[in-house]
Amino acid sequence: MPLTNSKQQYGWLSIVLHWLMALVVFGMFGLGLYMVDLTYMDDWYKTAPDLHIGMGLLLFVLLMFRLLWRLMNELPTILGNDFEKKAGLWVHRTHYILMFALMVSGYLIVTAHGRGADVFGWFEVPALLPAEKGREAIAGDVHFYLAWGFMGFVVLHAAAALKHHVINKDRTLLRMLGM
Repeated sequence: MPLTNSKQQYGWLSIVLHWLMALVVFGMFGLGLYMVDLTYMDDWYKTAPDLHIGMGLLLFVLLMFRLLWRLMNELPTILGNDFEKKAGLWVHRTHYILMFALMVSGYLIVTAHGRGADVFGWFEVPALLPAEKGREAIAGDVHFYLAWGFMGFVVLHAAAALKHHVINKDRTLLRMLGM
């Protein structure tokens, strides 16, 4: 399998980026749901947010690389009728927009007090905005609703891939599995 995409097939790097990010996103969503109910007495009270923040910032780097890779490569032709092609294009674009907005809102939560965001003790991403009262709560609400909205689009994306595979009997799903 080639590194780069063709009109018929995704390259192995696009496939690895897709599935790696999917796994991390599901993990981040689960961790986010888990950590909001933690109390000060829980063992994971500090660990869960630190893990969520570090993984979120690394995921942002991966997202930027994935977008660059996508711009540098041709995309396989979207299969289906005209409506499915247009819908598929807009769902993919919306995925990227929601991921970007999720990561920005997460960053705004973490840096709301004017302190940078630590990434596993390896480095710190500085706060670009000064501390602002109330920003953490607003960004937190935005982050929460974006996360649920994004997961809705993930379900739509998965359902469409299965529809293509089971009903249309085309190669849409198989291409992202490297087959």
